[in-house]
Parts: sequence; structure tokens; C-alpha cells
Amino acid sequence: MEAQQGQRFIETSQLKWEEVGAGIRRSIAAYDDQLMVTCVEFQKGAVGVLHRHPHRQITYVQAGSFEVTISNEKKVLRSGDFYHIPPDAEHGVTALEAGLLVDTFAPARLDFLK
Repeated sequence: MEAQQGQRFIETSQLKWEEVGAGIRRSIAAYDDQLMVTCVEFQKGAVGVLHRHPHRQITYVQAGSFEVTISNEKKVLRSGDFYHIPPDAEHGVTALEAGLLVDTFAPARLDFLK
């Protein structure tokens, strides 16, 4: 796989968004078979339900504030913070205000591709 749409440079104004839940939309910014970066936009109160996957994940809180749950531990994180999710750890978020998360996955989340 090459970068999203074969692009090496990705401008946020060109991202394509898809609705993935109540008050949540996602855009795949770039990926190859080993790495993927997505942007996930949340409206205030939107919930990224608890789930797990075999991928490593590091998330950057670009905007807003979120209550983040990782393996039954909760913490409020704000713009500029990060969190790390090991493989198969149950995790989820609640948007305390409107915000944007930038997720990085290794390997790529092929289940996100259509």
C-alpha cells in the first residue's frame, strides 16, 4: 500500500471524512501496511465506545478535552496531551467538549479501508 491516494504530502483541507458514530467522524490521513494516521472529530458528549484491537496506538489530543479510559483506568486529557494504547487493551473516550484526536496505528488498521 502507498500513502492515502498515492500522496506523499497530505493537506488537511483535502481529507475525506466519514461518519462513524453519533457525533463522531473520521478521516484516514495516510497509511502504508505498517502505519496509519487518522483524524477523529468529536462533538461535545460523543462517546468512542470501549473496544480493543491488536494494533498499537498512540493518540494526540489536537483539540478539546476527553475522558480517556484505558484498561479500566480513566484520565482527563486536553489539547496537547498524548496517550498510548498497547495491543488488545480495552479503551474508549468521551468528549468533554468538541475536539479532535489524531490516532496513529501500527500496523495499519486495514479494517478501516473500504
